[in-house]
Order: sequence, then C-alpha cells, then structure tokens
Amino acid sequence: MALERTFSIIKPDATRRNLTGKVNTLLEAGGLRIVAQKRIHMSRAQAEAFYGVHKERPFFKSLCDFMTSGPVVVQVLEGENAIARNREIMGATNPANAAEGTIRKTLAESIEANSVHGSDSAENAAIEIAYFFAGTELVG
Repeated sequence: MALERTFSIIKPDATRRNLTGKVNTLLEAGGLRIVAQKRIHMSRAQAEAFYGVHKERPFFKSLCDFMTSGPVVVQVLEGENAIARNREIMGATNPANAAEGTIRKTLAESIEANSVHGSDSAENAAIEIAYFFAGTELVG
C-alpha cells in the first residue's frame, strides 16, 4: 500500500451545523491523519477558480454560491491509499446513493450540501492542496 496525501473540504452545510469535529472523527477513525487544516471563508474568486473545471456545467453558479455561503475547513489528509480511502469514507456524491455509515449518508443535507469534498485523483489532490496550502503548512 502507498502512503499518500489527499485534499478535503468540510463544506458550509457541515460547518454551519458544527459538524467539523464529527467529520474529522470519521476521517481519523477511517485511518486518515490530518496534516494541515484551516478554516476559511472562500471568496467568490477562489470558488470560481477552484471549481473552474465545472464552469460550463449548469450547477456551477449554485455551487459557487453555496461554497461562499459560509466558512469551510480545508485540509490535507494522509494515509495508506488516502485518496481512495477518503472517497470511501465520504460516500457517493448523492447522499441517497451513499453507503450506510459514510459521511454523506450520515451528515449530508442534499446532493449539493453534501458536507464534504475530496480529491478524485493523485493529480487533482496535488493541484487542490497547492491551491490552499504552502508546502511549509503541511506538518505531517
């Protein structure tokens, strides 16, 4: 197995409901370690750039509206096969399709307000980590 890092966001619906600790408990219980973390209020420019890959999709504006609606927690997770493990712990994007016990099945409000984001590949993890963190902030 490979030790790797991935990127995670605890979204505004979860921070609004004070679920940061609960999300982190599930991530840590799943074998992931938090090596960098900060609470931010994402600007519109940050959200539009971060989600730029979706710019032509019909949900882009509402996604950016949502992600700037309140604080988020951006973090870097580390562990064996961290990208796949984080995605397993999060569950399917649509909470209705997520497995029992996953973050999204347990905590999400809707397909958009699904409490968490996680990188889907090693390449995207590296890009997303670098977007929010300087290398000196990764203290694993």
